[in-house]
Amino acid sequence: MEESRIAFDAGGPTLEGLLGGEVSGGAVVITHPHPLYGGDMQNPVVESVARACGQNGLASLRFNFRGVGGSEGGYDEGIGEQDDVKAAVAYLENLGASAIDLAGYSFGVWVNASAIQSMPSVNRMIMVSPPVNFMDFSFLQYDPRIRLVVAGARDDIGPAHRVEEMIRKWNPACEFRRIEGADHFYSGKIRELEAAISAFFDKEPQAVR
Repeated sequence: MEESRIAFDAGGPTLEGLLGGEVSGGAVVITHPHPLYGGDMQNPVVESVARACGQNGLASLRFNFRGVGGSEGGYDEGIGEQDDVKAAVAYLENLGASAIDLAGYSFGVWVNASAIQSMPSVNRMIMVSPPVNFMDFSFLQYDPRIRLVVAGARDDIGPAHRVEEMIRKWNPACEFRRIEGADHFYSGKIRELEAAISAFFDKEPQAVR
């Protein structure tokens, strides 16, 4: 899937992103891991999510949070980053996307989960390795839009067993995929992760509300 470089305003800072596919139907905003630990939109897991979108005819927008790469501003402890997500969704809406999902990896999951509560237009949320041993998810209550959660069996930042327990509160009906042998970074397991996400999009092409 070809991607084009774009820029959009996030209520102050201008952010850089990569837009893949034709924005004529479904589209997915993809958020990256923690900026203070080297996270950006070029992360291999983020790239694998974008590829899974392309394989299933979905447009994708992965972008750098404020202060990362060529995006203006500075790290804002996940608060300003929520505005970045909202701006990315608005950008896709302005392009005519008919249905928009959020997909996040690690820190990006926490930002998405925090932002989605004030974003009724978002259809679904995909969570890859929620860092439940690293960040506080106690705020997150039941939301039927949480449709897929993926975790690695060897992840010590977002342990699969703890994530599975928390899903009972988040949305017990969502799909949970445990990737055997995978750590938090999916070292050597990117293909398995990509296949799991692609299978979800193939099975559930439309939002389930």
